[in-house]
Amino acid sequence: MKGKWRIVKMPDYTSDYPDMVEPAYILFDGKGGDEFAFGCVTGAIHGTGDSDAVEFDWNGNYELDDASGDGSAELQPDGSLKGQICFHGHDEADFTARPWKTSSTAR
Repeated sequence: MKGKWRIVKMPDYTSDYPDMVEPAYILFDGKGGDEFAFGCVTGAIHGTGDSDAVEFDWNGNYELDDASGDGSAELQPDGSLKGQICFHGHDEADFTARPWKTSSTAR
């Protein structure tokens, strides 16, 4: 599951919200730089593993206010990643992500 994943579906939000600030993503780099961003939310992920299913805690920002929570992600048989990012005491954000394809011609 290591790598950058493009969040392509968040059924709990309007279709334009996930990419409001930047393209929505979740990153598992395996070097302590795990993170995510969607809508007006950014977070640093803590406590991931290198398996097909992970649970994690996170802290970051929601509309410039401090935010934190937990979450999980699981690799699916079709190669997608399904998971949930939860806010402590608040909402849960379900997501589906696909491997982020980068262009080899980018400069």
